[in-house]
Amino acid sequence: MKFVFGFTLFLLTGFTLGNEILNSKEYSSSFNVMDYGAVGDGKVDDSQLGGTLIAPESTSWTDGQVAVWIQFSSVENLILDGGGTIDGQGSIWWQPCMKTSIFGFYFDCNRRPTALHFNNCNGLRLKGLTHLNSPMLHISINACKDVVVSNLHIKAPEDSPNTDGIDIADSSNVQIQDSTIGTGDDCVAINGGSCFINITGVNCGPGHGISVGSLGDGPYDTVEEFHVKNCNFSNTQNGVRIKTFQGMGKLHSYEILQKATAIQVSDVTYSDIQGTSASDRAIDLDCDKVVGCSNIVMNNVQITRSGTGPQIYGSCNNAHGTAINVQPEVPCLS
Repeated sequence: MKFVFGFTLFLLTGFTLGNEILNSKEYSSSFNVMDYGAVGDGKVDDSQLGGTLIAPESTSWTDGQVAVWIQFSSVENLILDGGGTIDGQGSIWWQPCMKTSIFGFYFDCNRRPTALHFNNCNGLRLKGLTHLNSPMLHISINACKDVVVSNLHIKAPEDSPNTDGIDIADSSNVQIQDSTIGTGDDCVAINGGSCFINITGVNCGPGHGISVGSLGDGPYDTVEEFHVKNCNFSNTQNGVRIKTFQGMGKLHSYEILQKATAIQVSDVTYSDIQGTSASDRAIDLDCDKVVGCSNIVMNNVQITRSGTGPQIYGSCNNAHGTAINVQPEVPCLS
């Protein structure tokens, strides 16, 4: 099924497509794309987005309660492509997050919408668009299977908070390829319930790198068969990383509770990685002291110091595995 957005400039305040209506009592501005030129007969190419979608200013969002600006839900074989732009106008939303009170706490900045969300859209194809300045996440993919995302340009300032490029959760068989992502947070984040995720040919930076997690804020989390290949990182806080919440068992003295609530990381391979680090600690494996990390393999990893400064080093706690041709050395890997 293909849909068209037949305009060059269009303002949306709560657009949804599919089975779900976002707070329909509060937001009457939901649009049916059939009213704007879509044919939907399976023959006409309704998928080209050639203009610019501009989000409403933050003051026009009622009570700041909308979690998503544009959402597609339960649409099979959806194709969304073209040379158009989705502009989230996020700068006003970011400002409270960048300010601290006199007590040193950040102002509340959680009530910000994700720009583009796909839920239960199997067979999704997303290609060619430019995504700018989302109030929060640029693209969120949840509970989807057989997804290909390619040739995207996602851009937001380096200091824009929580503006992840692509977030994936509870999804399988997802390919992200040949895209450029530079934001204030993760270029790509893989969350729990996801498997067979392949990221290839992505230029990431600025941002926090490509991340798994954070995992462990619920009773059970898994990420399996996640592969990153032929990607470049420039001016990123990290390269590739795995993030987990500390187990609530750490609040107790009983080891059984610690083990029950900790997230186990195992069977992770870092291979053929070359780069530079501005941080003294170039490699950091920091694992739970009870469950640890197992079968961590590093092979042909070469990281050098960028610029001048102290010699870089590898840090390692409670990780077990092997290292071959790795610089700097990682002391707990044999």
